[in-house]
Amino acid sequence: MFIFYLENGKQTVLKCSKIKCWNVYKKFVHANKLIRLDHELLRFFQAELQDNLSVKFMGLDLGGEVVSSVTKRAGGFSNSCNVPGLPDVIVGLDSHFKEVKRMLLKDDIQVLTVSAPGGCGKTTLAKMLCHDNDIKGIFGDNIFYITVSRTTSLKTIVQKLFTHHLNVNNPEFRTDEEAKNALEKMMRQMGSQKILLVLDDVWAESESLIEELKFPIPGYTILVTSRFQFSGIGSTYELSLLNDEDARTLLCHSAFPCDGNQIDVPDDLVSKMVECCKGFPLALTVIGASLRGQGVLKWRTTLQKWSEGQSIFDSNSQILLSLRASVDALEDSPIARDCFLDLGAFPEDEKISASALMDMWVESYNLDKEGMYTSEYLQELSSRNLLNLIPSRKDASELEGYCNEHYITQHDLLRELAIHLSSQDPIAQRKRLFIEIHGNDLPAMWSDETQQAIDARFLSISTDETFSSVWYDLKAPKVQALVLNIRSKEYTPPHFIKKFNELKFLCITSYGIYPTELHELPLISSLSNLRRMRLEHVSLSPSVQSIFELNLEKLSLIMCEIGNALDSCTVNPTMLPNLSELEIEICYDLKEVPAGLCSLDRLEKLSITNCHELDALPEVLGCLSNLETLRLHSCTGLSKLPKSMGKLHSLVYLDISDCLSINSLPDQIGELSGLRVLKMSGCHGLEELPDSVSNLTLLEDVICDEETSYLWSYYEGDLCDLKINVVEEDRLANFMKIVG
Repeated sequence: MFIFYLENGKQTVLKCSKIKCWNVYKKFVHANKLIRLDHELLRFFQAELQDNLSVKFMGLDLGGEVVSSVTKRAGGFSNSCNVPGLPDVIVGLDSHFKEVKRMLLKDDIQVLTVSAPGGCGKTTLAKMLCHDNDIKGIFGDNIFYITVSRTTSLKTIVQKLFTHHLNVNNPEFRTDEEAKNALEKMMRQMGSQKILLVLDDVWAESESLIEELKFPIPGYTILVTSRFQFSGIGSTYELSLLNDEDARTLLCHSAFPCDGNQIDVPDDLVSKMVECCKGFPLALTVIGASLRGQGVLKWRTTLQKWSEGQSIFDSNSQILLSLRASVDALEDSPIARDCFLDLGAFPEDEKISASALMDMWVESYNLDKEGMYTSEYLQELSSRNLLNLIPSRKDASELEGYCNEHYITQHDLLRELAIHLSSQDPIAQRKRLFIEIHGNDLPAMWSDETQQAIDARFLSISTDETFSSVWYDLKAPKVQALVLNIRSKEYTPPHFIKKFNELKFLCITSYGIYPTELHELPLISSLSNLRRMRLEHVSLSPSVQSIFELNLEKLSLIMCEIGNALDSCTVNPTMLPNLSELEIEICYDLKEVPAGLCSLDRLEKLSITNCHELDALPEVLGCLSNLETLRLHSCTGLSKLPKSMGKLHSLVYLDISDCLSINSLPDQIGELSGLRVLKMSGCHGLEELPDSVSNLTLLEDVICDEETSYLWSYYEGDLCDLKINVVEEDRLANFMKIVG
């Protein structure tokens, strides 16, 4: 066997010595044969090859380029591009592995990105794929693994590939373009062999590198891992967190390394620790390791500290550094970073309305009121996996491109990170102050009537279901945004709110089972600078009309119990004189819209949606001469539109989608001379269109279901700019609206 190895080695070396320097591919093939020979000899002699060994073989010197590669591969240099080894314990990645493997081997995918926050197992998953026998059988030795740092250039990546995979010592490229061309040429010389390039830990600023490394070569695939999302490049697989069972397994393997079974630690303590880590692999591993060999007392004290408000990041710097890196990457976008930190103001495990965030940011950072920049920041945070941006309906903002009809979810550790980073300064000097009140126990900093004024411009106060609205004074004269998160059956806003003269945004949201009854709303009527106000899941009384004296620009009533709160609302030219946007959503007991609201001369946007008891609109709706947007979607009881709406000559956008009871459109709809967008999918009672629609000469987009599209097809000849967009019908959703 030894003689066989020697003879084969001799022939390989002789062939290698005759290869021209420009034929990179043949050098690569023969180098791999020498590497396999070296491994066979190592096993034969049962000896380790030393990094500084000068190998002599059959009288020929194997130094230089080839032995350099052989030595580095055998010695495991840290800068090698070979696939790193797998960790000893892998938990909860089996299903992800199968799905990513399936996607990776599809013929129509050239770039596949595995995306998740730092510490979720993206790199481990990539390693699993590279070590898989099926993957190795398909790609063979052509699996190239590169860890991409934040400062990596295209030249650096190509140099690593040539040095450590193609056995070329110190390759020099004058430009990125030269490096790119050399790499593409080398890959084309491989002929029909499949190639897998793994780019691990790619940062947002390196997105262009992926594009540069895409070559139109059959069988060439790029696998990317990143804590960011690259929506314009290939396909993306979002790696989810661990379920409870897998999370427990990983924690136990880290805390009890012998066999993964807990010793002398009660089961309930392990369960609570798993719950605190929220399925986050890095947190489970790091915290488990910190408790390794510790007794029950350490477990109890750790949980106790967290329950008392100490951050998990205070005692686990590795978790902090890993997650903070994604926030630090926003250094070139300070407003986006501020927007992330603001998310700490909202309760744990609750959905956050994107519209509420956008309203808050418009006033806090002087952004555009149309939502373009605020949507951009939301999308940027989503692309960096710092939040999840989810549409509330299938066609949400399909034509507008904004995020108004989305909601936000966020992992608890990311929320805690926002709170932790916002709490580094002394309380009085913090830009944001997040206060949580349990029962009537106010924080120590707030227990003294003589406490000093705070500098916060953003204040959030969260109270639980037992809070009885007992307030001490709070001196916060600079607050511009106030978020009140409540859960009690009754609630009175804090009396010191009257002194918030700079307040521009106010959001009061109840997270209780039933709408919270609000008292003493006239407290708010003195806030002359308040521009945007949002009331959500609260029960209103006629006292709500005291806010009609304010100079609000936007008022949102979401999931509110209206009752008789608006009954006495009559036409009043002084009511909400600056209001440009009114939003009424999911107010189930709203049966009619007060005619008085049609006296809002400056109103540009009116949204009355998901109000199923609403059966008619005021006949004086046409008085809203400046109205540009009218949203009425999912008002399932609405049977008709008022004839006066023909006077809405400024109307550009009309949404009557899922208004299931509308069976006809008024002839006056043809008088909407400025209408450009009409959304009307799900209007199943509509059997014909009035001929006057042929007068809608500016109409550009109609979004409807297939049945309605046939009605519009008769008028395509009259409306030369018309585009009919057919959306897929969600029959289950429609059924739920009917029975809801």
